[in-house]
Amino acid sequence: MSQRRFPGIAVLGAVPIGALTAVQARVNGSLGAELGDGVLAGGISFGSGLVVVLILAAVLPAGRAGLRRLVAAVRERSVPGWMLLGGVAGAFTVASQGLAVATIGVALFTVGFVAGQTTGGLLLDRFGQGPAGVVPVTVRRIIGALLALAGVAVSLLGDRVGGIPVWMLVVPVIAGAGVAWQQGTNGRLRLRVQSPLAATVVNFAGGTAVLVVAALVHGAIVGAPRALPADPWLYLGGPIGVVYIFLSSVIVQRTGVLVLGLGSVVGLLTTSVVLDALWPAPAAPPTPLAILAAAVAIAGVVVAAVPWRRRRSRR
Repeated sequence: MSQRRFPGIAVLGAVPIGALTAVQARVNGSLGAELGDGVLAGGISFGSGLVVVLILAAVLPAGRAGLRRLVAAVRERSVPGWMLLGGVAGAFTVASQGLAVATIGVALFTVGFVAGQTTGGLLLDRFGQGPAGVVPVTVRRIIGALLALAGVAVSLLGDRVGGIPVWMLVVPVIAGAGVAWQQGTNGRLRLRVQSPLAATVVNFAGGTAVLVVAALVHGAIVGAPRALPADPWLYLGGPIGVVYIFLSSVIVQRTGVLVLGLGSVVGLLTTSVVLDALWPAPAAPPTPLAILAAAVAIAGVVVAAVPWRRRRSRR
């Protein structure tokens, strides 16, 4: 039976996407704190990812073939312009990581991110934005999404949330909705050019362009940041992004946008809990609340993604 009907195996592949997203958020947030400039941190992250993916596309025969098909499709206008804009949503996400994660922690950033990604994925599947086309909004999928949002509500019960600027809670919500759209858009581009690597190149090229312009404008207003930090791990956000964006563009056609988002929530929340427990941020929620939120969200994934069908006995 096809994975599109029974997406359980593909959902397992979505879990590492969420884990990598959490790690990238911590890396980019730490880089933004070191630089004192979250926008520049996002530009560095996307720029390094662009270098990595261009090298891969140049070295691998499949990558070169995919880029040729992409260029031909753009020239022939068989690829709509909006399919080339997935990187804009990614640029906003990494910039928001650099601006907020060092203060609120990975888990609390995930709270807003999951809320936006879950509701965004549900709506985008309903209107056929993903490569799987229109995915029915069944009762099971709605319940799964509501459980994921309930996990978000649990994370907001801690006392540390009160002193956080409102924008730090709103920005991750917007970023999550943007990533749901990004995953669907990149998946459709991947199908159109038959190359996940070419779709990843487009994503990083667009995001880098947006963030470089934003960093230049921001630098002209507030001044240049201090010297670049020397720790090599602070520059791994881009390569990490290459891996999970590539995986997303492949997996989303088998799961739909919502189920991909819910599957990645498992890895995102559990990894966020571990990171904040080992490396706490000032406004990170208490570990017991974060664990409870992860458990509720995982229950939502099970309800939304696992096919609960009655087996008829054969006589």
